Amino acid sequence: MRYWLMKTEPDVFSFDDLLRAPKKTTSWEGVRNYQARNFMRDDFKVGDLVFIYHSNAGDETGIAGIAEVVKGAYGDQAAMNPKSPYFDEKSAKAGASRWVVVDVRAVRKFKTPVTLSQIKSTPGLERMAVVQKGQRLSVQPVTPQEWGIIEKAAD
Repeated sequence: MRYWLMKTEPDVFSFDDLLRAPKKTTSWEGVRNYQARNFMRDDFKVGDLVFIYHSNAGDETGIAGIAEVVKGAYGDQAAMNPKSPYFDEKSAKAGASRWVVVDVRAVRKFKTPVTLSQIKSTPGLERMAVVQKGQRLSVQPVTPQEWGIIEKAAD
C-alpha cells in the first residue's frame, strides 16, 4: 500500500462533497499536470490511502480527511466533453483522453483539519512535498512515516 495527498479547492470540491457523493465515492477528475497524472496512472493502486487536502481555504487550508483508492486509473472523460471545465482539445482531437482519473471513497473526515501551519511546524514533516517551495502538484506521494505523524495529529 502507498500513501498520497490529493489537493482540491473546497469551493470546487470539498471533503464534505465526497461524503455526500453516492457511496461516498467519486472519480477524481481534472488533473492536468503530467507528473500528477503519471502518479495516478502508474503508481496508484486499489487500497492506497489518500489525504484530501483543501488548498486556498484560508485558516482551514490543510488535510480534511482520508480517502481510499477504490478503482485504478482510467480515461478522464471530462477531457472529451467541450462543456466540461476540464475539456482538453488535444484529447478530443486525438479521440481519446490523455488524462486519467481514479475513483476514491471517503474513509474518515478529521474533526478539525490538520492545517498547513501545523504540518510546517511538526518535526518529521519538513520534507513533505506540500511544504516544499515550488511543489504545487495536485497529487503527491506521502511516506509511511509522514502518514503516521499526520494521523496522530488528526486524533
